[in-house]
Amino acid sequence: MAQYPMTRTEREAFLAETHVAMLAVADDDRGPLVVPVWYWYRAGGDVHIVTGGESRKVALIRKAGRASLCAQTETPPYRYVGVEGRATVAGRPEFERDVREVALRYLGKQMGEMYLAATTVQHEAAVLVRLTPERWQSEDFSKFGA
Repeated sequence: MAQYPMTRTEREAFLAETHVAMLAVADDDRGPLVVPVWYWYRAGGDVHIVTGGESRKVALIRKAGRASLCAQTETPPYRYVGVEGRATVAGRPEFERDVREVALRYLGKQMGEMYLAATTVQHEAAVLVRLTPERWQSEDFSKFGA
């Protein structure tokens, strides 16, 4: 049990911020696959991740039907939010919402546009993964001593 958990509002606001998250998916033949991902989330909704349709993580998500995601801060006071739940491959991403907005969010306008131009072919084979949060875990060490 967390010593300094976030409220529902705090954890949803934190997850909606820009963080590189770690996505974990079970793999029967090995330990779980854990990879960094860009994502977007709005309070009360699903976590959205765009990735290559032929990637190992997509094959594992299709097989397991579940995944976990953890987003954290990189500097003190440390905070993190983890979610676990049903994961589905939801077809093709909407370019503006799922690809362009996310690239600009993570890289800024100039670098984001350069990234999009350099990865056009990859986006044509991309899929949208939706992770529905069923269980949450959070910690906010800024509450330490409060």
